[in-house]
Amino acid sequence: MSSQRPNMVAPMSDGPELNQGEVCIANISPRERLKRLIGGVIPFVIALAILTWLISINANRLWRLPLLILFMGAGSGFFQWRDKT
Repeated sequence: MSSQRPNMVAPMSDGPELNQGEVCIANISPRERLKRLIGGVIPFVIALAILTWLISINANRLWRLPLLILFMGAGSGFFQWRDKT
């Protein structure tokens, strides 16, 4: 009894469809990227410190809600830095 296995490997071609990759060209200077990183890290640290303080004093959870604005701003700055935009 001989069992034949079908060819499970697709033939590779050197066509352009395999070489398509995501290319990211920075449209801002390294100095501007640094500003965006700093603009993301500083609000994050401030929001984290305030959140820690609010948790330590057992403040009502609604007092933590405005921190969402700081965390969103920090995320925006970080992702702009990472995506080089």
